[in-house]
This record gives sequence, structure tokens and C-alpha cells, in this order.
Amino acid sequence: MLSMKQIQLNESKVQGRYFYRSVKRLFDIVASAIALIILSPLFLFLAIKIKHEDHGPAFYSQERIGKDGKPFKMYKFRSMIVNADQLVEQLEEQNEIDGAMFKIKDDPRITKVGKWIRKYSLDELPQLWNVLIGNMSLVGPRPPLPIEVAEYTDYDKQRLLVIPGCTGLWQVTKRNDADFDEMVWLDIIYINNSGIWEDFKILVKTIGVVVNPNSAY
Repeated sequence: MLSMKQIQLNESKVQGRYFYRSVKRLFDIVASAIALIILSPLFLFLAIKIKHEDHGPAFYSQERIGKDGKPFKMYKFRSMIVNADQLVEQLEEQNEIDGAMFKIKDDPRITKVGKWIRKYSLDELPQLWNVLIGNMSLVGPRPPLPIEVAEYTDYDKQRLLVIPGCTGLWQVTKRNDADFDEMVWLDIIYINNSGIWEDFKILVKTIGVVVNPNSAY
């Protein structure tokens, strides 16, 4: 079990670091634009597979909370049945994560194609568009749902001091093996130590996780 000592971030220090944030944003724009072009055949293939299974929409958008608590629409390939959001309350008793987060390992709402694309994190690819337009970064804390943020303590809200990311320290280490407190702790460690080299290491590890999936579900 990890020894999780709470870390209090220096907000002015986090909001500073202009050189790092400028380089990070430039890299996000270039990398996401190139990736969207190169991966466009894969996007088409996945969209057809998802559409073919149940004739529902291929893409799914959901309101998430970004930097400084600002809401935005996050895009994913749809991996669940069309009315999945309406079934959350019915499945609340099966939630396997303590704290302000909802996860079920064998979620009955996940489609057959959805199970496969989740295993290899392919459902996350449309978030490259979020990166390109600036409400997400390639690396950062995962953007939470509004209902989750409503339960946040002041300590948990430190996750919202930076732009959320497609991948991060939590995803390449513990992922779904972590409970909510561990996720927050890992995100705050990342924010406290973030830098160009740290982001690069996380991106490299992310490639490894996609090739050899960890506890994704």
C-alpha cells in the first residue's frame, strides 16, 4: 500500500512556469494535429465497427470539468450502449471505487466493440481534438465529471489547477487498480513535479500501456 502524504500545492508557482506551459501547448498542437491526420483511417475503421454493432452514434461527448473548474465537452468513441448515462443510478450499488468516482470492472453497459477499444484505450483517441482546441493536454490529470467535482474536498480540487490530460501518471502506473484517493495523490505528485522531461516519460510509458494493456476497463 502506498504511503500517501497529502501535498499542498503552491498555486502561484503552478500557474507560473510560462516557458514550460508555452512549450507544452506548442507540442500539444503539433502532436495532436499530426496524430489526427495519421490516425484518420483508424478513426474511420472504428467508427464503422461501432456503428455496425448497434447502429448508434460512433462518437460520444460528455461534459467534464477542466482547468479552474471550467466545464467543456470531452469526446470519445462510444464504448457503451446509447442510454448508458441514464443507468448510472441503477448501478450505483455495484460501484467498485471509493470516493468521487464511478467504475465497474464488468460494466453491463459496455458493448462488445467497446470492451475491445477500452482495453487498448482506443476509445480515448477523439480527445486529440480536445487537445488541438486547447481544453485538454496530452499529459495531465483526467478531467472529472461535474457530479464527481461536487464531492471534492479542497485538497481534491488541486487536480483542477492545470489543464486536464489524455494520459497521466495515474494511467501509466496504478490505473484502475487505484482508488480515488490514490488517483488524486498521483495527480498532485505529477502537478508538483511536472516538466518537459516528466511529460515525455509519461508519453513513452503510455505507448507501452497501449501495446501491453494494464488494468484498463
